[in-house]
Amino acid sequence: MNKKLFLIGIFVLSTFVFSCNKKQDQVPLTGVNIYITLAEPAYANLNAVTGWVYISGGVRGIIIYRASSSAFMAYDRDCPYQPNNTCALVKVDSTNNITAFDPCCGSKFLLTDGSVMQGPATAPLKQYETSFDGFTLHIFN
Repeated sequence: MNKKLFLIGIFVLSTFVFSCNKKQDQVPLTGVNIYITLAEPAYANLNAVTGWVYISGGVRGIIIYRASSSAFMAYDRDCPYQPNNTCALVKVDSTNNITAFDPCCGSKFLLTDGSVMQGPATAPLKQYETSFDGFTLHIFN
């Protein structure tokens, strides 16, 4: 009986420890409700497919990427690998507009869906919802 209780205790403790570690590598939740008009000069890069811009918002800023004529992707710039690290800031690769990287940990991400191309990150970029009416882009969660 004592052995059974000991094993149950170990299981509960390990579940707690692993779930805590998992939460450490999650980008914090923050409310996002941003509207931008593509006609504004600051967003001119978004008028072309594969164009991108950085905007304020989210945890450490947001990357907006135009995936097609009607589809936009919006990702938090906070790297999902050790997001509490002060240098965990994702940047678009200037030599390849469809990838982004975190120079701090070396992780690389695909901007078409936020997936990990190269670790150590195992989680994709935190993605925000978008809607586009032909003129105004809404980024939200």
